[in-house]
Amino acid sequence: MQPSAAQIGQRVSIRMHEADGGFRDILGVLESENTVRKKDGSLATFDPAKIAVWKVVPNK
Repeated sequence: MQPSAAQIGQRVSIRMHEADGGFRDILGVLESENTVRKKDGSLATFDPAKIAVWKVVPNK
């Protein structure tokens, strides 16, 4: 399962599969179904097919 238009604007944590077999995490506000705005204001684009797990997280 991957984020959808229903989660746009919500804060999410997304764990991505890496090519080397590891993982990386993206935390921020979902801007589109494949883009997150991180705390520093930068955009992180990701491939939804590589999501290991994701969830909506409460704002601090």
